[in-house]
Amino acid sequence: MKHRIGYNRLGRSTAHRKAMTRNMLTSLFRHERIRTTKAKALAVRRTAEKMITRSKIDSVHNRRMIGRDIKDKEILAKMFIEIGPRYKERPGGYTRVLKLGPRPSDAAEMVLLELVQDAVEAKPKAAATKSATKKKTKPAAEKAKASTATAVAEKPEEAPVEDAAAQEEQAAAPEAADEPAADDATPTEEEN
Repeated sequence: MKHRIGYNRLGRSTAHRKAMTRNMLTSLFRHERIRTTKAKALAVRRTAEKMITRSKIDSVHNRRMIGRDIKDKEILAKMFIEIGPRYKERPGGYTRVLKLGPRPSDAAEMVLLELVQDAVEAKPKAAATKSATKKKTKPAAEKAKASTATAVAEKPEEAPVEDAAAQEEQAAAPEAADEPAADDATPTEEEN
């Protein structure tokens, strides 16, 4: 029976287990996703959740407590600048474990341990962007309608031409109409 055993020792010595956990935590916070075995992921997840909870409050004490395990200064700064504030409103459950199936060599259960993308922040932004796009599209749609109405008024509809020779004449006629006549040309700055 598993009485009074507080954590999974993972079949390693204390020093090896601590070093492995520190390396996996650093990789998790650097890449925000790691692929590992299920047993290791559950062991690392326990520590990661506690670290993220500490990183919500930026204080010297919290930085030193997390700094015991995270030796990389860039990742330590990322914890307090980026990751902690991201989960400010979330009361826990910062990581998720997704099953990937057995590993081909030894059939160990492989999982993906990743940080959850906070849905609390995404909902207000999505609602705000929907209302903003509705406001932006209405004037744009009205402008488009107005521009098509003026284009239709300026250019009368052309009747369909069945004869091939007539189609060529009609295609050449608009090109000639677009070019200004030599008499009507206004002098440019180079000519003056």
